[in-house]
Amino acid sequence: MALCAASLAFLGFAASAADMTAAQVVERNAAARGGVTAWRAVQAMSMTGEMDAGGKTDAKLPYTMSLKRPHMSRLELRFENQTAVQTFDGKQGWKYRPYLGRTEAEPLTPAELQSEQASDELDGPLVDADRKGTRVEVAGVDKVEGKDTYRLKITSAAGASRNLWIDAASFLEVKIDGEPRKLDGRAHKVAVFYRDYRTVNGLNIAHTLETVVEGVKPTRKIVVKSVVINPKLDDALFGKPQPGEAAAASPKAAAL
Repeated sequence: MALCAASLAFLGFAASAADMTAAQVVERNAAARGGVTAWRAVQAMSMTGEMDAGGKTDAKLPYTMSLKRPHMSRLELRFENQTAVQTFDGKQGWKYRPYLGRTEAEPLTPAELQSEQASDELDGPLVDADRKGTRVEVAGVDKVEGKDTYRLKITSAAGASRNLWIDAASFLEVKIDGEPRKLDGRAHKVAVFYRDYRTVNGLNIAHTLETVVEGVKPTRKIVVKSVVINPKLDDALFGKPQPGEAAAASPKAAAL
């Protein structure tokens, strides 16, 4: 009887999902995250926190991620008492890895550059999707960790497609396809889960991102400890890193 009731409940959700268009899901998602107008007002963002080091260690590495429109990024990672830096100015990118004995910044590899170019803008894949040339379709309804979700197929202006799952109750992102990882000579699927949403300056932002690689037991987490909206970030910050330069902007974090 319980199974029957659960089946009917899911079928009821599936029927209602069929009546909801991709545009409606996108609109509800934007509203749940703080609204399109509020996100359009965000020209820059800085986040600090910790990420798993990976491998056999349980170490947590402090990081700072700085983002600026239209599509610039800078990641600083503290490792072995040294600061590694990766930057992208919207066209070119560089990496500086002193812990490997590299004394100069190096250009990103073609694959790394392609990854940066394909990455989402600071407001995510759905806000202003039409402006970005992103096509969004409702591809189905799924259960994700016990939650009813809309599975959206999002196709970038460049033609790359991936799936994004939206919670049917909160309309917040719960999961997205990540870039496949090549391990043991074959590609493994990757999923990134969004958790622990908190409001910062009226914007709903996930404060834990957990990456799960198919066939790999340990997961990797990125934990956001502070977020600053619209810090003053000079464009030069996203250019080629200079050895020994100080850490990026460290503006006062917004209260969480």
